Amino acid sequence: MSDIPAQFQDAKDLLSEDGFAVGDVWYHGTSSALWTSIKENGINRSGDRDLNQKANHTMATIGSDYKEAVQPVFLTQSKELAYLWAEKTVRRRGVRFEGDEMPIVVAVKLTDDLKDRVKPDVGAAAMLMVAGDNYLEQLEEIYKANGVAFPEIDPVRADRMDYLNKLGMAYFNQNVPAECVELVSE
Repeated sequence: MSDIPAQFQDAKDLLSEDGFAVGDVWYHGTSSALWTSIKENGINRSGDRDLNQKANHTMATIGSDYKEAVQPVFLTQSKELAYLWAEKTVRRRGVRFEGDEMPIVVAVKLTDDLKDRVKPDVGAAAMLMVAGDNYLEQLEEIYKANGVAFPEIDPVRADRMDYLNKLGMAYFNQNVPAECVELVSE
């Protein structure tokens, strides 16, 4: 289990038998190396330009045409869950880049006209079935630590809203403007 810093442990306030409550603020977990760009430009879909360039270069060296797919912005209603994704981002970047990157959590406060564009991330089913991804195990630990029974969810057959409510997975299929983001420090 991840050692989630206390300032991000909000499941105790959000989690019930119905899953994670949704409020007016969303969260995005990422690497500290990306914060300067996020602060200036917002969160861009498929926004880790440096990591995408490395993948493109790697594929080009083996003679493969690499076509980058535009991914939506991952969001969750919990700082705790965002921190888990931030750790994954730091590990993924650590394979390609040297440095002292740290997991960070960014609060996303969408304007009224953008709030209804956040959708349950049903597309995450494929990711949850990838060998070596331990998100469901980490999530089960969070449920257990908060005295809530972990729901039996089959990622292939799960109800669409289970991805949001029970798994804390949502997406926003456009760039998040810089004025809607702020670094969570407490």
